[in-house]
Amino acid sequence: MARIPHPARRTGPARALRAPLLALTLTTVAACSSGSPSAGAPEPPATSASTPSPTTAPATPGDPTRVVIPSLGVDSSLLRLGLNADQTVQVPPPDQGMTAGWYTNSAVPGRRGSSVVIGHNNTRYGKAVFHDLAKIKKGADIAVRGADGTTVHFTVTTTQTVSKKAFPTQQVYAPTPTPTLRLITCDGSIDPQGHPVDNLIVYATLT
Repeated sequence: MARIPHPARRTGPARALRAPLLALTLTTVAACSSGSPSAGAPEPPATSASTPSPTTAPATPGDPTRVVIPSLGVDSSLLRLGLNADQTVQVPPPDQGMTAGWYTNSAVPGRRGSSVVIGHNNTRYGKAVFHDLAKIKKGADIAVRGADGTTVHFTVTTTQTVSKKAFPTQQVYAPTPTPTLRLITCDGSIDPQGHPVDNLIVYATLT
């Protein structure tokens, strides 16, 4: 998984709209691997000692706790992902590869704006939560459950594979007038260190 640039922090209690995006340079870390122990060097942790670790505890009743993609057999609880010390977005720790994470500075799913969910394709521990995300089809259903028991549904509109060196920050994080969802994982060929060179982005709109 690439280290992902982030927009400015959200303001206001609704947390559905965000300030203009920061112009950041994308850097890459070994957060996704081919899953083979011989594929490359061990992966570094997704967070640093000075950065809070991802957590499963929702901050407010409306925050998302689970993502379900019936067509792919995905049913995962959601970690809460913040920022690393270098101001890139956290990704789930490799040893929690079967768990996706919601970026807490993106919109709450179902509210106006772009909500971002990140998950690994593979880690050194093997197959991960978004291993089959490349198979998702236009029109597929994605359900996100909130801590208050409500579930919102999104419909996939398109997918995009991009180089980690050219991650479309504006396109992914830019405020949208309606509720939208973006799923992000790794994709593409494997570099000499055993890490995929691309990111796969799935775009979906509220059903």
